[in-house]
Amino acid sequence: MLGLKLPTDPRWVNIVAKNIEEILTDHAYCEQKAASSAISLIIGFPEKTELVQEMIALVQEEISHFKMVHDLIFERGLTLGRERKDEYVIALMKFFPKGGSREDHLVHKLLYAALIEARSCERFRLLSEELEDEKLARFYRKLMISEANHYTTFLKFARQYGKNREEVDEKWQALLDFEAQLMLNLGKKETMHG
Repeated sequence: MLGLKLPTDPRWVNIVAKNIEEILTDHAYCEQKAASSAISLIIGFPEKTELVQEMIALVQEEISHFKMVHDLIFERGLTLGRERKDEYVIALMKFFPKGGSREDHLVHKLLYAALIEARSCERFRLLSEELEDEKLARFYRKLMISEANHYTTFLKFARQYGKNREEVDEKWQALLDFEAQLMLNLGKKETMHG
């Protein structure tokens, strides 16, 4: 369903299980960045009323997820750590060339967002199935469904606002191929995407 070309190595869950504080901090910041990205789409494309409406709802949902992760951190007697650079997102954002039309820029942003949500969904599924901590496993199962909805929303908008469906789908497949190569070198750290 997600279209990912390379699944996460299941051993990544072992790294996460040994570094719960780190993964929760990283996850919290991922939720905050997702809300910021949605706000950026609202600011950059205010005339796209349907997109703006959907992004308003998404901002609220992502911030609620941030709070849920922060609450988990607090319940465990931990504190939110410092934000770290997301190597995955930084590398991913270099795929599409700079420049181009405003519409191309929008489609690229939407495809990046769709892919990040798809990878998050896949990772949340792994965590929900493999973590021994039952509370965390249930938490990630719930969020997995949400991420799947976000993925399909962003991909739908990319297809809606692109010049034509075929071109958008070609870009999507090329981005998926690029991401698979990127993932060959990731999945070895206690981060949500890296």
